[in-house]
Amino acid sequence: MDEELYRTIGKIAAEKYESLASKLKDDTATKEDRQNFELLREIIALAKNRLTVARNEKIAEQGGDVWVERTSRSHFPHIRLHGGALEDDPPPHGFE
Repeated sequence: MDEELYRTIGKIAAEKYESLASKLKDDTATKEDRQNFELLREIIALAKNRLTVARNEKIAEQGGDVWVERTSRSHFPHIRLHGGALEDDPPPHGFE
């Protein structure tokens, strides 16, 4: 998929999320509306996490100070939020 399609999918998903949020607020949402709202809420949260991961990794690459999750002494500290990383392990930044 190209970037324009990704942006369009994201825009439509965000618009649908807002529409469903309005239905929930007005108490007119169906069971399907509620399920779709929860799915879109999860997707939006994961997208925000992924952007945070990418921004943190860029800051770390430039030598900046970022939040890191230290999993154990034997593992490289990960820069990620749950569900946000595209890969299992980020590139090494020399944290220890």
